[in-house]
Amino acid sequence: MKYNSVFDIIGPVMVGPSSSHTAGAARIGKAARNLFGKQPTWAKIYLYESFAKTYKGHGTDFALAGGLLGLETDDPEISKSLDTAKEKGLEIEFIEDSASADHPNTARLVIGDDSEQLELVGISIGGGKVEITELNGFALRLSGNHPAILIMHSDRFGAIASVTKILAKHEINIGHMEVNRKDVGKEALMVIEVDQNVEDTILKELESADHIIQISKIVS
Repeated sequence: MKYNSVFDIIGPVMVGPSSSHTAGAARIGKAARNLFGKQPTWAKIYLYESFAKTYKGHGTDFALAGGLLGLETDDPEISKSLDTAKEKGLEIEFIEDSASADHPNTARLVIGDDSEQLELVGISIGGGKVEITELNGFALRLSGNHPAILIMHSDRFGAIASVTKILAKHEINIGHMEVNRKDVGKEALMVIEVDQNVEDTILKELESADHIIQISKIVS
């Protein structure tokens, strides 16, 4: 793994006890909330491998809850987030899944409300860093540590070009981009990590681009 500074090795400013099991878990939870676009009212969280074995002792449970509530890793209120979730009507069920996973710190979050739901798989790779590896059945590679735009679109000619043209017009620099589809001509997912947060006015413009179905974002 490549680190950019000594602070990546030490880990983030956070409420402990573990950068991998606490800070990373909080960032996975917050990524799920951001992509859902609002406060969910229920969550089923499947924990695998090391997460499943140690989630209570290492604070993975309250960290994931805190992320779903939109709390940052260094917010002192994060340790109370399980109680806060109940107070705010967010019902959370933790499930220790015995299935094998590609990474020992893996969580699958299924969150929703009365009208819609979202499913996300995230892994905590150390030092508070995370990767989102699956979203609603689409495989992807998203760090969760940079602003990003996720665009569901029809797998049609011109969809990608219409999006990148708008980003270029507004001088939004792309750091990483990938496109995944389940089948030719069906729905596809465009994942774009950018260097700065994208304003809602630009997102509205992107929504009007060719063959776009839905847009969500992760802010830094």
